[in-house]
Amino acid sequence: MTDNFANTFDEPMGQRIFFSVGEPSGDLHAASLIQCMKTIDPTCRMRGFGGSRMIQAGLDLDFDLTSMAVVGITEVLPKLREFFRIADIAEGCFRRGEVDGVVLVDFPGFNWHIAKRAKKYGLPVFYYLPPQLWAWGGWRVKKMKRYVDRVFCNLPFEKEWFDARGVESTYVGHPFFDAIANTPLDTKFVTRWRDSSRLQVAVLPGSREHEVHRIWPMQLQIIRQLAHEFPEVEFLAATLKDSHALWCQSQLTASDQRLPIHIFSGKTSEILELCDCTLMKSGSVSLEVMARGKPAAVMYHVSNGTYALGKLLVKCQYMSLPNLMAQAPLMPEFLSHGSIHSRSARRSIEEITQEMVKLLGDPQYRHLQRQRLRELASRTAKTGATQAVAQHILTDLQPRLELRRRNRLEMTPVQSDDSKSSTSQPPRTKAA
Repeated sequence: MTDNFANTFDEPMGQRIFFSVGEPSGDLHAASLIQCMKTIDPTCRMRGFGGSRMIQAGLDLDFDLTSMAVVGITEVLPKLREFFRIADIAEGCFRRGEVDGVVLVDFPGFNWHIAKRAKKYGLPVFYYLPPQLWAWGGWRVKKMKRYVDRVFCNLPFEKEWFDARGVESTYVGHPFFDAIANTPLDTKFVTRWRDSSRLQVAVLPGSREHEVHRIWPMQLQIIRQLAHEFPEVEFLAATLKDSHALWCQSQLTASDQRLPIHIFSGKTSEILELCDCTLMKSGSVSLEVMARGKPAAVMYHVSNGTYALGKLLVKCQYMSLPNLMAQAPLMPEFLSHGSIHSRSARRSIEEITQEMVKLLGDPQYRHLQRQRLRELASRTAKTGATQAVAQHILTDLQPRLELRRRNRLEMTPVQSDDSKSSTSQPPRTKAA
């Protein structure tokens, strides 16, 4: 990170933007946003909290917040002190006048604190991939109205919801569709693993370590049952990180070594392109599953505490984004809670297995699910969200940049002709 971020700009001065991003998927989308903003205005500078992709895009990193990604009330509590320490880093930047605006991406439990501290110093705040307040915790819209200057809505119905509550919002679409369009597939990998003689199932255990540790053992039980009933089916597991893939591999027993399971990291798009259907943990990757028209069974597993709170607070019918967009169960969902050996988990495993048996054993049902997803994708899977957000942020921040430039010019002393002549030195000449 640049130590004197506030003073590293020669004319033309650029906009200085602070990012706060805590999710692996947010790291992906924020990296694309940074690249897009730098294309529009090469003089702009970014710093803040994010992950490896944002660093590659040009972020001056203050802290890798993606390493702290957690979901659920009970999961957050042990890390509260560390979160407040990280928030203090951001406030220091704001207090010293080192940034012109703040961009928040997802991660609301933490980012509310960043927004509040930014407004304390009069900074414009933008929320990209905002929390789903319409689903649960609707009272938090007061925070959004108080601390956020513009919300970028990703789902078609969100703008109407925010507008009705007096929150400045702009519908831009979802950046996942930009990521799909702009990321070329590894064609060698696709060619190597494509097998038209058998059905192939994509297995997605999640992007966070604690999710993988909860979901993969359950998915493994489902795979064992499916492999027994459909011995010709191949399972391709896609993890985000090498460490996740190694952990998943370590969970295979001696008898599992005979199963047609292959585990990869960093090949999610390629595996989705190959597969006939998907066994997946709920998450934003469901949008790519939808865009590629892959029938799926969606699973989600939380602690008992998070489940109990969710029963009280959650107001929406569905978990996965395609189902929310369609307001219909295009991807059957299965929620469980407690330990992975709990009655709830066992029941969920049984129900998911039944759904996967239906997808694998009934070509007509599989085709119908594929068609329904493609119809939804044709209406909603539009590109351009990243470009729209970049342009909005840079335009909204332009008045602050112009004011800072004027102030800098006013503070620059103008030298008189006499002072110039008295300080100038004759050119040196080489000795004869």
